[in-house]
Amino acid sequence: MFKTITEHDDFIVVDKEAGVNFHDEGDIGSGLFSQVKNQLKNVSADAELYPVHRLDKMTSGLVIFAKTLACAQTFGQLFQDHYIEKYYLAVSDKKPTKKQGLIKGDMAKSRRGMFKLLRTMENPAITQFFSYSIPNKQRLYLLKPHSGKTHQLRVALASIGSPIVGDPLYYSTSPADRGYLHAYALKFTYLGNNFEFTSLPTNGEYYLTTEIVEQFLALKKPWQLNWPRL
Repeated sequence: MFKTITEHDDFIVVDKEAGVNFHDEGDIGSGLFSQVKNQLKNVSADAELYPVHRLDKMTSGLVIFAKTLACAQTFGQLFQDHYIEKYYLAVSDKKPTKKQGLIKGDMAKSRRGMFKLLRTMENPAITQFFSYSIPNKQRLYLLKPHSGKTHQLRVALASIGSPIVGDPLYYSTSPADRGYLHAYALKFTYLGNNFEFTSLPTNGEYYLTTEIVEQFLALKKPWQLNWPRL
């Protein structure tokens, strides 16, 4: 259900599988948080774990957990101040209204647990993105959120006419083996030390095609790209 990317004295970074809920789902099974905590307790019975950010159930990729309360508070401030850079990979099969740039606007609740992007800018969700043409008339998106709104990236791509393949809410007519959103990279400074992590998707027929893997390799470290201006 997850792979450990690194384990620091104060935190652990894991790669979550798609389709795994963050929290427990009753009879359905243990969520990611419980799974990671149980792994730590197998090593040390008094191990603690604190969530500092989350991924949607459909989304795979990198997640940070704090192992101490002090670390959790530090990460909470880093996320609040937008000092943690996050990068995501998504696939869509719809032609977007623009191929790169900025998606910005307030978000509001819609229907059936969905959200929508508004034209107002009081407390906007902000996302920079690039997109790349890939086979089967699809596009690969590299996304950099500058805020942490619920469903932000899913709503952002839907707002430019390019919903994510396999998204059960914003593209429910899309037949796919998974929701194609992956938390690909993290970059941050913790207690004076710099950390960089990348982890490519390991499942999903579209993610694993030769052409997309070649595009992944060309991206390398996404923070080195010349991102559109905010």
